[in-house]
Amino acid sequence: MVMKTTSRFFSIFHLIQKGDFLNCLRRKSHKSGQLKIQQMAFMLMAITLFFVLVGMFVIVIKFSGLRESATELEEKNAMLLVTKLANSPEFSCGRAFGSNRINCIDSDKIMMLKENMYKYINFWGVSNIEIRKIYPKADSDVICDLQNYPDCNIIKMRPKEIAGYDMSNFISLCRKEFSDGEVYDKCELAKIMVSYEEK
Repeated sequence: MVMKTTSRFFSIFHLIQKGDFLNCLRRKSHKSGQLKIQQMAFMLMAITLFFVLVGMFVIVIKFSGLRESATELEEKNAMLLVTKLANSPEFSCGRAFGSNRINCIDSDKIMMLKENMYKYINFWGVSNIEIRKIYPKADSDVICDLQNYPDCNIIKMRPKEIAGYDMSNFISLCRKEFSDGEVYDKCELAKIMVSYEEK
């Protein structure tokens, strides 16, 4: 420590003798000014980098649950849709069976809608709609088409299988039957299932 101070003193003393002391002070203050500017630039870069990292951390935390919340929202929409679907004009019995019935689906309408489903491909925003008769219970699963209707128990609006997650609701599946020269209403217990593909 003493040695450094002594050498500095002698170098300053030597400059004073030559008359370059003021020039030396100017150079040192110029160099220290440059050093301060560099320090400030590094501090600004460090602060900017810090705020960028904090911003990225906040964005990651904010969007971490986005996929789960989107899936939950689609499940809620499916549940709302399945409850409303049975009463929509495309599915509901309407006044065809006497009075307005709640959760009543006209199977004759559904079969005609199934044949023209390509027109409604994205109308409800679901991957598949399936109606399955529950009671009276059938011996085997038979998918409905125009040739075997009404002697079937599964109506698939699209040929795809129920995939992803699905919501269901119990309904009355009604149709007009003809027997002994009379037309009567035949209703069976069924389940409507709406499925969404997982994203």
